[in-house]
Amino acid sequence: MLFIGDDWAEAHHDVEVVDETGTVLARRRLPEGVVGVSALHALVADHLGQSEDPQAVVVGIETDRGPWVAALVAAGYTVYAVNPAQAAQYRARHGVAGAKSDPGDAHVLAELVRLDRAHHRPLAGDSALAEHVKVLARSHQNMIWARQRQTNLLRSMLREYYPAALVAFEELGGRDALAVLAAAPTPEQGARLSLSRIQTLLRRAGRQRNLATRAAQIQAALRTEQLPARAEVVPAYAASTTALVAVITELVRQVHTLSEQVSAGFGQHPDAEIYRSQPGLGAILAARVLAEFGDDPHRYADTRARKNYSGMAPITRASGTKRVVLARHARNRRLADALYQQAFAALGASPGARAFYDRHRQRGATHHQALRALANRLVGVLHGCLEHHMPYQEHLAWPDNHRLAA
Repeated sequence: MLFIGDDWAEAHHDVEVVDETGTVLARRRLPEGVVGVSALHALVADHLGQSEDPQAVVVGIETDRGPWVAALVAAGYTVYAVNPAQAAQYRARHGVAGAKSDPGDAHVLAELVRLDRAHHRPLAGDSALAEHVKVLARSHQNMIWARQRQTNLLRSMLREYYPAALVAFEELGGRDALAVLAAAPTPEQGARLSLSRIQTLLRRAGRQRNLATRAAQIQAALRTEQLPARAEVVPAYAASTTALVAVITELVRQVHTLSEQVSAGFGQHPDAEIYRSQPGLGAILAARVLAEFGDDPHRYADTRARKNYSGMAPITRASGTKRVVLARHARNRRLADALYQQAFAALGASPGARAFYDRHRQRGATHHQALRALANRLVGVLHGCLEHHMPYQEHLAWPDNHRLAA
């Protein structure tokens, strides 16, 4: 067998090839792209021997995506996507001075997959459709995060020169706020807006209900007294606000476009109905969960493995007489965020989930602890549904509740 450590950078890859005894056979710096992959295949062919079995090649690399990784998988190599934090800890086995280099990291990765691969998972064989959903779901979430960052920046700016706008709009990324601020980016312009003008702006933005009432509320808020900013600076703030409003408006539009594409892609997946049947999961949230869990049927050996990967299962730290149970911090943040949202939504969608949450609260758990416990339980329910290819059923998910009700 051959073991390859691949320390990747944007423009190149430092690779080291070792055999089963740990003897270094080759060290190379390869360029990114087709030329680099071809050179790696040639390097493997020089040392693989007569068998020429690509399964005998094991690669350790600190990423699980990208064309380079896809090329390694397509070649038939066994690829281990090593968490960078784990690789950093393993580096200490090869020296305590703290030295670090790209060739050195390639050596660490090669030794890691040679000696400790049993403690790591090979790259999951997710379907192309699951990868399609993953790219879209992550892009959609990134766009939402970008919108929120720009909205926070707008809020900070309005606080400095236009606090009346913050009184008028709780949600600055909403259609009402964006429409009015685009038309009146200064306090003076806002105070001059007539009721009919505000109604027109709201109508064009898409509001259909409570037009007159909402317009009156906005007008009253924009005309409240406020401490003025320096007159010479207000035009600069107004220009900045106009630019931010335009950026946020486009981000809102693209979030909506991506959400439609996420729903369309997710709807084509054979497990879509199983995911949608879970309490608290709508199309977008279900797509995120599918994207982060993947659909390789052999990736999770059992329910416990899926729970551990989700980050919802607690960890125990015990030493001597001290024993504490803590939440996991090293985890897939996107997946944990989606599962936490699912648990919160499930409180109103599933009587069993609500009863489970209430029992934990009665035992002294905080709101967040109870939600994490519920999310952990729901991951187990999802695993069972996927394993048996059946949709969620309330009486099977929460049998104790149904026995008590009977």
